[in-house]
Amino acid sequence: MSLTRRQFHQALLGSAALLSLPRIASAEATPALEARVARAQIAPPGYPDTEVWAYDGALPGPTLRVPQGERLARRFVNALPQPSSVHWHGIRIANAMDGVAGLTQEAVEPGAEFLYDFALPDAGTYWYHPHNRSWEQMARGLYGALIVEEAEGAPEVDLDEVLLIDDWRMTDTAEIAGGFGELHDWAHAGRIGNWITVNGDGAWTREVPSKTRMRLRLVNTANARIFELESQGLSGWVVALDGMPLETPEPLDGLTLAPAQRADLIVDVTAEDGGEALLLSLERDGGYAIASFPVRGVADSPERGAPTPLPPNPMAALGDLGTARRAELLMEGGAMGRMSGAMMDGRQVDMREMAAAGKVWAFNGMADMPETPLIEAARGETVRIAIANDTAWAHGMHLHGHHFRRVAEDGSLGPWRDTLLMERGETAEIAFVADNPGDWLLHCHMLEHSAGGMMTWLRVT
Repeated sequence: MSLTRRQFHQALLGSAALLSLPRIASAEATPALEARVARAQIAPPGYPDTEVWAYDGALPGPTLRVPQGERLARRFVNALPQPSSVHWHGIRIANAMDGVAGLTQEAVEPGAEFLYDFALPDAGTYWYHPHNRSWEQMARGLYGALIVEEAEGAPEVDLDEVLLIDDWRMTDTAEIAGGFGELHDWAHAGRIGNWITVNGDGAWTREVPSKTRMRLRLVNTANARIFELESQGLSGWVVALDGMPLETPEPLDGLTLAPAQRADLIVDVTAEDGGEALLLSLERDGGYAIASFPVRGVADSPERGAPTPLPPNPMAALGDLGTARRAELLMEGGAMGRMSGAMMDGRQVDMREMAAAGKVWAFNGMADMPETPLIEAARGETVRIAIANDTAWAHGMHLHGHHFRRVAEDGSLGPWRDTLLMERGETAEIAFVADNPGDWLLHCHMLEHSAGGMMTWLRVT
């Protein structure tokens, strides 16, 4: 699946507490996780390498694998030219460790350090990324995978692969394009790139025998791109979403991943020896391979049939939805949208003043973080939030510190998620148990939308 310079150039032009308090660890004895400027070969051979920002100088950052129930401790060292932090996405951890600059901690200044130390109650596929100027720092490459391995009941597979899918806005000299704060991006779909990579590679490949059974852990790390994925030469099942096991594995028949969403797949290689299995990204002009599995030989594996469900994580069951504490969240603004009158910095403002401040979106008429929480719940309460997307764009709503279930009109419940894709004009209702004390962010994970005003917060006491 090699790419020529011409193809690259055309692509550029085209397209519960869990919740013990953290222990005090010795900083000197804790492994470091350093964010720094580095270089990586993102473009095809023949192009120069690209300046990126990366954890430990690697793109993506190191995959951290930790057994369920144990602790993760990392001494974050900021060697970047601007303040940063580390958010451990999807992990239900103590609030002080959530890494949201300005809400759960102060941003870590250049040259400074911060000790992250927390328990890992849930097995699954998670990831980590900055939560200060995320719209720039992630677009420069700052992210990595966090895999919490099942304490027991892990599926029997021949290969366990983590695939972090990203898009980059590149110039034809293989540099990351600037313009991170462009209002056009913020008011439209977000910063959409023109070059797609898996694990930092525009031609990611892994040779496998036919009949190999793989666990593929997919993570959408893009700023704003929604990936529509299909496979060829693979058959299998979706076994987990956003780290949480499905009660019953679902047949793999296409997959949509909004920014920050994850999916765990169990797949069998059905392509024959000498063929190729592919993971495809579907675009307007057709589908193209983003990951390739050249097939060499035949695995000596027995027929294993459909996988059993992964062992469930220790989630509290939802309480009576009829008596749950309720809140409403109205999304407004953006290009081709409307605003019923927005507040910013505690006062009424017009669209012109909002745009001048880079704020083009609002929740419940409030652009950017409000002084009071959207909802305040006692620990253990069940909460329902009705969300309406009254904009012309899709949004990926991410709740920190908790997982939720979507409540259908008939009362049925969807799978546990931490990020919900909402299409333009769509309404949805989510429910969760507020069992993790602290102040928690709720925001759109199209990063330019969040920076442009789409953020609020919840308090659990």
